[in-house]
Parts: sequence; structure tokens; C-alpha cells
Amino acid sequence: GAKGPSMDAALTYSNWVFAGAVLVWLFNSLAAVIRGTGNMAVPAIVTVTGTAFLIPLSPALIFGWGPFPAFGIAGGAIALLAYYTAGTGALWAYLWSGRNVLHPSVRGVSFRWPLFRDILRVGALAALVTVSTNLTIMIGTALVGKFGTAAIAGYGTGARLEYLLVPLVFGLGAPLVAMVGTSIGAGKRGRALRVAWIGAGIATVLTEAIGLGAAAFPYAWLSLFDSDPAMLESGARYLRVVGPFYGMLGLALSLYFASQGAGRLLWPLVGNFVRLTIAAAGGLVALRLTGDISHVFLAQSAALVAFGLINAVSVAGGAWFGAPSWPTKTALRKPA
Repeated sequence: GAKGPSMDAALTYSNWVFAGAVLVWLFNSLAAVIRGTGNMAVPAIVTVTGTAFLIPLSPALIFGWGPFPAFGIAGGAIALLAYYTAGTGALWAYLWSGRNVLHPSVRGVSFRWPLFRDILRVGALAALVTVSTNLTIMIGTALVGKFGTAAIAGYGTGARLEYLLVPLVFGLGAPLVAMVGTSIGAGKRGRALRVAWIGAGIATVLTEAIGLGAAAFPYAWLSLFDSDPAMLESGARYLRVVGPFYGMLGLALSLYFASQGAGRLLWPLVGNFVRLTIAAAGGLVALRLTGDISHVFLAQSAALVAFGLINAVSVAGGAWFGAPSWPTKTALRKPA
């Protein structure tokens, strides 16, 4: 629904970011490799240090502070790419420094299909989950766009808080992948499930607390970005309707990461597609029948509930170890 200056700004930013998208992929791939060795500290240090530089660098390149030129909206994208470039270099240097337990080498490297198959068995489904998540936000933006530019700005600002929950849960999800995978590899299914549920419980509590806070005090977040009354009203309606269900997002994402460790991503993928369907179809029906933006947001809340419940019920039903059943007898049965 965007057009004019807002569309031009969006295209300028996205053109820069997509041109350097490979840096985002390299950064996260190298960080995942290091975490897979059990080292959570180095990726965290690189991320936190880079963020500390990114926060002042973005406005400096946007507005032209000090010696920096003013690039406008493109400056934010340039700062982001600078962060990923420096971070990728730091992680690459650490991997090849000899200080890591893994000592990569390009000698003797050749295409081995069994390795690609194992990676793609989990990675391809994980990529589909990520695509589905972003499609949900994109479709929501398209629906909200029917209410005007201010509504898009309000929804986008509110949804930005939802996006910020992802790296928060990722902080718990990264060790969940390693701990669940290690436990299952050792044949300790009960321990794998306990780890998953403890991590899911922590993620749910944290994200629900943030969501309830945002719903109770929406302007505390929204006013950081703009003071336009129409934008604030749209964003506040989003946070009041969807915010109380952020805990379901934390539950779903944490169990999604745990399922990566188990190598079983079918049900998280199903849950994400159900979320996408409810948000899109429900939002469209709400738009056609009521023309009320709050009902569009209500469809997104229902989508989050479905996402969380599908992931939780599938794990509780033993989907990691066979067809889901209730009670979870297959989950704790010794492997043959």
C-alpha cells in the first residue's frame, strides 16, 4: 500500500541491504559453526561489540554527523552492512586463528552429497520457516496498507518490537540446538525434552512480559520513533491486540530451535504455515467484513496462538521420535 516518498525510501534501503545479503548469510553461518563447537562467547562478543558501534554509526551515516557524509535512508543500510562485514571478518579470523577447537582447511575439500543431504535436511526446512515468518509480516503490512501510510508506519514500528524478540529467543535457542542435539545423540531422550521445555518456559515468560508491557504502555515504545498521532494510534492498537500473545511467539520459536537440535522440523514448518494462513486469510476476511484494523490485528494474534500450540503439542506428543501421540509414549521409548 505504500507509494510516493515512503516507497522510494523503502526501495533505497532494501536495494542496499539486499545487495549485501551474502554478508548476513556468512556472518550467521560462521557464528553457527563456532556455536556448534560449544563456544557461545565469541559470537556473543562479536555481536554485542558490533551492535555497540552500529547504534551510533546508523544515525551518523543517515544525518551526516561529524566527519561522516549524510547518505539519508541509505546510511542506515550502509551501517548495517558495515556491521556484518566487520563481524564476518572477526568470526572468520577467529576460526582460522587456531584458537578454536575446529581447525578448518580448504585442502582436500570436495563435494560430498551425504554431507549436503544432512545439512539440507534441516537447513532447507529452517529456511522455509524463516521465509514463512517474513511473509506473515509482509502480508500484514499489505493488509494494513489499506488504512493509509500512517497505519503502515504504526504497524511497522509495533511489529519491529516483535522482530526484536527473535534475537532474544535466539540467545536461548542457540544453546538449545546444541544441548538437545547432544542429548539425543547420547540416547538421552528425556534429558533432551527437559532441556527443550526449560528453554521454552524461559522464552515464553520473557517474551510474554515484554508483550504485556508493550500492551500496557505502547507509547513508551512507539514514541521513540515518531510523534505523529495517527502513527501512534495505529501502533498502539497493534501492540494492545497482539502484544499479550507474544509469549506464544517465544514458545513457538524456542521449540523451533530445539527441534533443529533434534533434526525434526516438519511440525515447526507446519505451524508456521498455519500461522501464515490464519494471519493472511483471517486478516483479509476481517478487512472485507469489518474494515476495522483491530480485527486484522486480532487475526495475527490467533495466528501466534496456533503457531505456539502446534509446536508445543507436537513436541509433547513425541514428534521428535516418531509420529506424534498422546500421552507422549514414543518420546521416552528407548531407540531400537
